Parts: sequence; C-alpha cells; structure tokens
Amino acid sequence: MSTEDKPFFDDPNAALREIAKNPAAYAHYLADFHRVVLDMAAKLEILQRETRVHCRGTRVEDDKMGQAFLRSFPVEKSLNDVIKHLKGVTSGLEKSAHKRHAHDEKVKELKEQRKEKKMLKARKNNPALQAAPQSPQQQGAQGANMGYGGATSIYNLDRRESA
Repeated sequence: MSTEDKPFFDDPNAALREIAKNPAAYAHYLADFHRVVLDMAAKLEILQRETRVHCRGTRVEDDKMGQAFLRSFPVEKSLNDVIKHLKGVTSGLEKSAHKRHAHDEKVKELKEQRKEKKMLKARKNNPALQAAPQSPQQQGAQGANMGYGGATSIYNLDRRESA
C-alpha cells in the first residue's frame, strides 16, 4: 500500500509537514510550546525556592555553621541547571520562529532579484535597436543647413554645394 492510498489521519507527520510549510502556522505551533515551557520554568522556579528553604533549614544534630548549606548545594545546582536550560529552550523557540519568517522573506526577495537579473541579462544580450550613426559626409551636409542663416532661396547658394 503506497502512502498516497492512506488516509490523512494515518500519517502522524502529515500535520507537522503542513505546519512546516506555513510560517504563520509554524510560529503559532512554536508559541504553544513556548507557553508550556515558560509555565514549566515558572513552576520549577517556585519549586527551587521551596527546596532551597527546606534543604537549608534541615539541620542535623551537631551540625556546624554552613553544613546544611553545603548539603543543599547539589540539589539547588541541579534545579538551577534545569531552569537555565529551559530559558535556553524558550529563547531558541523564539529565534526559530523569527528565522522561519525571515527564510520566507528571503525566498520572496530572491525570486524578485533573480527575475531582475534575468531581465538585465536579456537586455544586455539583446540591446534595443538604436538609430545608426550618420556618416561624416551626411553630417557635414546637414550641419551646414542647420540653424539660422541658411540659404533662403536658390539665388543665395554662393558658398553652398550645388545639388
């Protein structure tokens, strides 16, 4: 059975494929993850505070000053690391959504740039027809007749070439 014969809901990745194609859907999908991760980080921060208070307050008989703190330090550090990584995940989700949008913008610009380059290349290879330059003999004959002071009748052709 080919993949084309299967219904849409049988393919678990079909929805994600559609989301990947649309930058707005991609950003919306990542925003959902972003909310969940931020909520998780907020709850872990509360847990971190409560754990710190409890672990540092747990004293054993004959403890010296600072021993409770030293015992609680590994637990606090592990939670701090988790929270730090979650903050990295949230910033990564934001960057990914922005980069996906920037990718689509770049593709649109690239299409237009290539179209312009193609048109410029076509113009360069097939320039528009221009009037042929006149030969020097024709220019001299026309140059004498140009402007004011030219012959007004056939009797004033003293310095002119005859026809």
